[in-house]
Amino acid sequence: MTEKTFDSIPWVFLGINVPPHMAEEFQKKAMDFIASFNPAHAICADNLFTCGKTLGFLKNDRFREIVDRNAVEENEQTMIWRTFVLCWAAKTSLGLAGDFVEIGCNKGYFARCIAEFTDFANAGKEFYLYDVFDPPSQAEGTPGHGPDSFEVVKDRFADHPNVTVTKGVIPDVFEDTAPEEIAFMHINVNSIAAGIGALERLFDRMPPGGIVILNDYGHGALAIQKEVEDAFMAMRGHAILELPTGQGLVIKR
Repeated sequence: MTEKTFDSIPWVFLGINVPPHMAEEFQKKAMDFIASFNPAHAICADNLFTCGKTLGFLKNDRFREIVDRNAVEENEQTMIWRTFVLCWAAKTSLGLAGDFVEIGCNKGYFARCIAEFTDFANAGKEFYLYDVFDPPSQAEGTPGHGPDSFEVVKDRFADHPNVTVTKGVIPDVFEDTAPEEIAFMHINVNSIAAGIGALERLFDRMPPGGIVILNDYGHGALAIQKEVEDAFMAMRGHAILELPTGQGLVIKR
């Protein structure tokens, strides 16, 4: 398979109002700069520009096939590094006791990539996906929420009987549906109340070694959410690692 390089990933600025002419000017200057040394060691996507890195996930043929098959929109394609972080964390968590949880599944893109990368149909675990789906969404401004989105996501996982899609307000929805033990948790809601509510209800259900990925932790527009999540973890003797992708990583002790 041909190696995926910086110029084969969509240049999408997420959550930033960048005029088209400015984006094009930045892209041209960045491409000229990258071309001067080694394009295979550079990436510009998902509000991130970096060079001189190995970017091994772009050389992982199986991972790339999964992304290419499931990333049907540009905003999904540009989040390829975020997607690999999730796939790595989920696969690392397979050997732990407990199920998988995604809070704010939107159209199911991240969860679908995780399910395929981990061969989740044969994992002997359950994967619980939650979202309000209908607007007004707890992930305000997130495309993909509408009256039909719940059924669309359910259909997307029709071939995975161990994936359960639940519609409801977070965190109230956990009263009856959340698993007793959680090995991996992905929180992807642009709402402080929903995100902290999820952590308050579910974090203590994770065993030592369980992994939490906070999708929006390092994004500047959601700095207040980061402060609240930092405080929550500090009270429990944990610290969140901010990743270059804007995600936050916590390993339960």
